[in-house]
Amino acid sequence: MLLLAVDTATPAVTAALHDGVSVVAETSSVDARRHGELLLPAVDRVLAEAGVKLDAVTAVVTGVGPGPYTGLRVGLVTAATFGSALGVPVYGLCTLDGLAYASGLDEPFTVATDARRKEVYWARYTSSRERVGEPAVDRPADIAERVAGLPAVGAGALLYPETFTDARAPEYVSAAALASLAAEKLAADPSGSGFLPPLPLYLRRPDAQVPKNYKVVTPQ
Repeated sequence: MLLLAVDTATPAVTAALHDGVSVVAETSSVDARRHGELLLPAVDRVLAEAGVKLDAVTAVVTGVGPGPYTGLRVGLVTAATFGSALGVPVYGLCTLDGLAYASGLDEPFTVATDARRKEVYWARYTSSRERVGEPAVDRPADIAERVAGLPAVGAGALLYPETFTDARAPEYVSAAALASLAAEKLAADPSGSGFLPPLPLYLRRPDAQVPKNYKVVTPQ
């Protein structure tokens, strides 16, 4: 087994390789505006560090968000392209689940990432491997009572300390955590039934929209 994991749902552009036992290579850089430029070089770095070629990959894992429209699509399209070119399965994982897994917490807690517009993408967990309900997008003040007193990880938690009063690292998801979580899931169920489809989890409409009064001009 050789899993290639990528994620671009947050400002972190991250890639990793996992051989089914441990992470053999990983890289992450934080730049919210250059996902498209940074992801393929990141994949090249982890392949070079592991001393393997792309055709050695047996499955691709991608974070599906939630995350901003443009950045999120970079990772998903890249994963789909690799999967198609290599003829290997592509598995989706919730990006928040990757952050939860990396936290290592064994108690109830919250994961929150920055959703912009003064909102967060968030979910509650009973442990690093067990999410409660579905991810949501809300203003921090609107969920303050629901997350009160809980530890919280992620950039969204660090950004709004008045709501997430016990904010902790990690700030961003890592592909290494996603790859490790995926390897665990595949070891427990090789059919891959425990994964999400590799489709974007937006939770709201994209920022870029057609103006309401847009006038269609047809050629004469």
